[in-house]
Amino acid sequence: QELLEESGGGLVQAGGSLRLSCAASGRTASSYDMGWFRQAPGKEREFVAAVTSNGRSAYYADFVEGRFTISRENAKNTVNLQMNSLNPEDTAVYYCAARDHYDYAYTSQSLYVYWGQGTQVIVSS
Repeated sequence: QELLEESGGGLVQAGGSLRLSCAASGRTASSYDMGWFRQAPGKEREFVAAVTSNGRSAYYADFVEGRFTISRENAKNTVNLQMNSLNPEDTAVYYCAARDHYDYAYTSQSLYVYWGQGTQVIVSS
């Protein structure tokens, strides 16, 4: 099976930046669409960003507002989420996820079958 491990979370002040990374093992990362989701305390998990298996297209939640960039390094079997201009509303556990490639529903959690354990991001004011 595919194993995903997130890293890069931590505590950052509002306006700061973090780069999250997700390392994948098993089948090469190029075989999968990759996504980032997050879950704040007391709230449901929500979509953040996704990138297609070929890296040609990226998708972002409305709240990203140009602040985040998802990228993949298939040679290293990694996917990254560069987060800039963070605000306290971004505080959440961030999860990396993978799915077989489809041409639709990039924001749908149900199609992502491989999940990491999550990495905590806390943004202080």
